[in-house]
Amino acid sequence: MITGSCLCGKVKYAISGQVGDIVHCHCKTCRKAHGSAFSSVAAVNDNDFTVSGSDNLSSFESSEGKRRYFCSNCGTQVYAKRANTQHVILRLGSLDDDPQSSEKSHIWVSEKASWYSINSQLPEHSEF
Repeated sequence: MITGSCLCGKVKYAISGQVGDIVHCHCKTCRKAHGSAFSSVAAVNDNDFTVSGSDNLSSFESSEGKRRYFCSNCGTQVYAKRANTQHVILRLGSLDDDPQSSEKSHIWVSEKASWYSINSQLPEHSEF
């Protein structure tokens, strides 16, 4: 079981299955939402993802069909969900445990912050 939580601990989650490959997203909306150079994410099957404290979650539709879920108390981004998918997009900064997954790539580097240099051997993709 892999667990995670928000900064204040009011939202917690458990993952009973596998965490997908780790991707570092440099798109403008991820940078804005996280106040960071990029967001590290991985897919988790809906059936393997359980949230407690969901009454403390708020959401925002950042692009058509995609909602970002965050703690309404502390603001921690926990996950995102695209309409008509069978997985959540887990925000890895909220993990409490090792996801037992590997980094795969950097995506949306065409929108990368000008002040950040990618210093890894991972593949880089202009878009998704």
